[in-house]
Amino acid sequence: MKSEHLKLDQTDRRIILELKQNCRRSYRELASVTGMSPAALIERIKKLEQQGVITGYSANFNFLRLGYEFMAIIQIGISGDLLRVQQKISRMNGVASVYDMTGRYDSMAVVMCKNRSELSKLIKDMRAIPGVEKTNTDMVLNVVKKLSDFDISGNET
Repeated sequence: MKSEHLKLDQTDRRIILELKQNCRRSYRELASVTGMSPAALIERIKKLEQQGVITGYSANFNFLRLGYEFMAIIQIGISGDLLRVQQKISRMNGVASVYDMTGRYDSMAVVMCKNRSELSKLIKDMRAIPGVEKTNTDMVLNVVKKLSDFDISGNET
């Protein structure tokens, strides 16, 4: 899947950063912190949405507080119809994300479960899917940085 790379100016990057920090603020407040008029800000946000840069707005959750004690990364070796198997895995309870990969494994799933028996069942159910040849499970001990923390400005050190 090839996508066109867009050139964002500093104003676009600032809007994205401010929305990432708190997308529930009013347009008026966002305009104030970005030094724009509300009308100009709204137009910029609409343009970023139309270009597919902003694809939605969401809340962040503390999954540990919600009872998901076990987070794991499952590498999956697949034979046959790769996309069909990945889609089947993506619909399983406990699967947070599925990635198509290169390397020793064809796919990777990030899973979250409330207890060890739930994780065990998920892995066994995944291995029972026709086309899943092998799995390798790594337990996540701590999340140091998550995808939503990625800095698009390129100023991370």
